[in-house]
Amino acid sequence: MKSYYEILGVSETASRSEIQKAYRTKAKQCHPDLHPGDDEAENLFKELNHAYEVLKDDEKRRIYDTYGEEGLKGNMGGGGFGGFGDIFDMFSGGFSADFNSANQAKAPRQGADIQTTISLSFREAVFGTKKTITIRREENCEHCHGTGAAEDSTVERCENCQGTGQVRQMQNSPFGRMVQVVTCPECHGTGEIISDPCKYCDGSGREMKQREIEVNIPAGVDTNSVISLRGEGHEGINGGPAGDVYVYIQVEEDAIFSRSNQDLFVQIPITYTDAVLGGTIQVPTLEELVDFDIPKGTEGGTTFKLDGKGVPYIRRKERGDLYFNVEIIVPKEVTKEQEELLKELKSKGKTPEEEKKGFFDKIKDLFD
Repeated sequence: MKSYYEILGVSETASRSEIQKAYRTKAKQCHPDLHPGDDEAENLFKELNHAYEVLKDDEKRRIYDTYGEEGLKGNMGGGGFGGFGDIFDMFSGGFSADFNSANQAKAPRQGADIQTTISLSFREAVFGTKKTITIRREENCEHCHGTGAAEDSTVERCENCQGTGQVRQMQNSPFGRMVQVVTCPECHGTGEIISDPCKYCDGSGREMKQREIEVNIPAGVDTNSVISLRGEGHEGINGGPAGDVYVYIQVEEDAIFSRSNQDLFVQIPITYTDAVLGGTIQVPTLEELVDFDIPKGTEGGTTFKLDGKGVPYIRRKERGDLYFNVEIIVPKEVTKEQEELLKELKSKGKTPEEEKKGFFDKIKDLFD
């Protein structure tokens, strides 16, 4: 089984910022919205989230580093002495420790990220555009400014937990006395008691707001491209930084062009006479029709290239190329005069016997 560090692709000495960066990179690659119906991608996304939830939390990470995954589950790796998220006074005199002695109730915490998807037309993706997205994000309550208290309310330190937001619960077990650190039931982990909670946010200090954000879409994006909007996610807690918004791109298909990375592909119909005699044809590009001279004797399915007529590279001046295949159009109906000319042309060309002989001569050469 992979460790949480292996799942995120970081070392065991990685900093919190390195862990966060690795999580965001991998989450973009396997997000279920980008792989609909892919159970493997969905399971990997869940593993990433679980690993990140543990390693981004200093206390959970310390327990995991010391006791492994079983310590987080409340099992002592098969030894049967209960969870190492819990603390034991073994037989009323063994060992004890307080994993959460420091007050985390008012520690700054970064806001969560937000993910959303927008759909672009083919040309919007190629040339770039501006779009307005609507998101719902958690912010500090505008009435109590995040305190959770009404205007005339008093805010006092919770005496039950001494302002730490956590209390220890003790209970007896077959192995001795167990001491478990839990969220304080009086202040619900805030470390404070509010006499008159804010009625607009029910004392939470937070509320959901709908926001519109204008997004600049650079030229050259494609399906699965991701645009990050720094600091536009859920607002941080206790003065922590806001999360980010990740905009995933979906591009509609075009009626004329198909695309592979920055190159474009198009099918061009030509007449039989142009194929035989050569001639100038018009080829559609993203901006205009351009003239192109095809040589005599061009066969159906031949591919030609126009350099630099493809899709722009993102935030670069270079562009991909445009490839077009020629398809010879055979008329279903011809005039009497055209029919006579075709018969005359046929009579002056090679006979079926000559064509057949030439083909089998080539086959024979393969085995000589």
